[in-house]
Amino acid sequence: MYVTTLQREWNISKIPRPKGNKRLPVVLAGSEIKKMLNVTENLKHKAMLMTTYAAGLRVSETAHLKITDIDSNRMQMRVSQGKGKKDRYTLLSAINLNLLREYWKQYRPVTWLFPGRSPGEPITTRSIQKVFERLKEKADIIKPATVHSLRHSFATHLLEAGTDIYHIQHLMGHTTPKTTAIYIHLRRHDVLKIVSPLDLMFGLEK
Repeated sequence: MYVTTLQREWNISKIPRPKGNKRLPVVLAGSEIKKMLNVTENLKHKAMLMTTYAAGLRVSETAHLKITDIDSNRMQMRVSQGKGKKDRYTLLSAINLNLLREYWKQYRPVTWLFPGRSPGEPITTRSIQKVFERLKEKADIIKPATVHSLRHSFATHLLEAGTDIYHIQHLMGHTTPKTTAIYIHLRRHDVLKIVSPLDLMFGLEK
């Protein structure tokens, strides 16, 4: 309309844009994640959720893990072709490794660490999401958390434990530290030092 009909210059930089809603991700407490794992009776489901949290994976990355991605000698987990078609290495927890060994002995997966119903195919992301939703309800967790909240919890808990944000960035596979910086707003370390004015009013201090 501007260029052809009105023959006027089109400068998109001068057009005001609406501000998008900025929402902080939902983070589960360590006790809530532990409760979910404790109520999980299916070994495969427990291994999937534990791996997602322990390595800070996206649900698609969990679904496409291969047995060869588990490097027990270096205690690392290889994430092949993650978001942005990038490979990276992340943590392999000792507890997670023990559970994966127990899972492998029982299920004997061949190629994909978590195979789906179709032969030779990995589990679908939707199947993992359904498992999370079912177990969240079973654990009586009312937060609006999704399976992706396990990844957010991984980063937040590392930050609270004193891990440098630069290392978290690389474990998460973020291109810039700006993406990782959102977890600074989620950590409880600094907030816990602040006493509510209501508690001060009634003489109840930490």
